[in-house]
Amino acid sequence: MKIAKILGLTLLAVLVAGLLLPERIQIPVAGASAKDWNSKSFWFEPWGSSGVHKGIDIFGKTGTPVLSTTDGVVLFTGEIAKGGKVVLVLGPRWRLHYFAHLDSIGTDALSFVASGEAIGTLGASGNAQGKPPHLHYSIVRMLPVPWKVDGATQGVKKAFFIDPHAYLLER
Repeated sequence: MKIAKILGLTLLAVLVAGLLLPERIQIPVAGASAKDWNSKSFWFEPWGSSGVHKGIDIFGKTGTPVLSTTDGVVLFTGEIAKGGKVVLVLGPRWRLHYFAHLDSIGTDALSFVASGEAIGTLGASGNAQGKPPHLHYSIVRMLPVPWKVDGATQGVKKAFFIDPHAYLLER
């Protein structure tokens, strides 16, 4: 019984810590600013087979360092069909930060990364092949906020997705 109580308290402490840790926000492409992405591309439609664009595309030169937007744990590195070479970071407030279309990956799964630390380089992998090099950056809440749901296409998913443009400008 004592072990279960200790595990329960430890889990509670981890959950609370994840909500209370500060976010040290960093634009994820070295040298980029808000002029390097379209502020209205979040939830833009129609957007290919995804229906709506659930992130922003930050444009730059191939090989430009891609930086972690916040401190966190790398949950996944690898290749997927649409995203190409991708990195997924779990940051404070239980938010998942998704970096796609990388030219190269410079981190490993289950490693800790600091805000501003290089995790890869900008590219055009996955379904971005043949398009200008860019980073697709999305943020997903693991704890939904129902008041963000609206009547837009796939609007129920807005309970989970955060507008990266607004998020990055909070810094």
